[in-house]
Amino acid sequence: MPSFDIVSKVDLQTLDNAVNTVKKEITNRYDFKGSHVEIELNKKEFVLNIEVESDMKLTQLLDVLVSRSMRQGLDATIYDLSKEPYQSGKVYKKEVPVRNGIKQEDAKKVVKLIKDSGLKVQAAIMDDIVRVTGKKIDDLQEVIQVMKEANLGIPLQYINMKS
Repeated sequence: MPSFDIVSKVDLQTLDNAVNTVKKEITNRYDFKGSHVEIELNKKEFVLNIEVESDMKLTQLLDVLVSRSMRQGLDATIYDLSKEPYQSGKVYKKEVPVRNGIKQEDAKKVVKLIKDSGLKVQAAIMDDIVRVTGKKIDDLQEVIQVMKEANLGIPLQYINMKS
């Protein structure tokens, strides 16, 4: 019986390369010369810790981060930018969690969307993976199309297609 998995994984090495590229670009930019800018990737917890002097520089840094990540082949929605920055002394600090894995509520949305599509497939949640099985590969490919058009706000990859 054909099946495939829906996952939301971030390649740690690609993410690290994107962060290093951002660091290099920021040190070479004229508007950041002589200012305090720190960006660190916590590889265990998938969190970016950012420190800058002003709110405007924080906005510019996040813009550079997203654009460089997209050039590295990462989806822009891997960064959870919803947390507000906080001021600590003279610097603004912001923690940016990186979405890695499908959360339970997102997995439920994915399964509901698949069931509402009316296709003859079964979707099962397995930890942070959604496994989709069906009788025809064409049905599975239609599920992929439905998921791409849905725009759930999470980066999804489709792996392990087996017939």
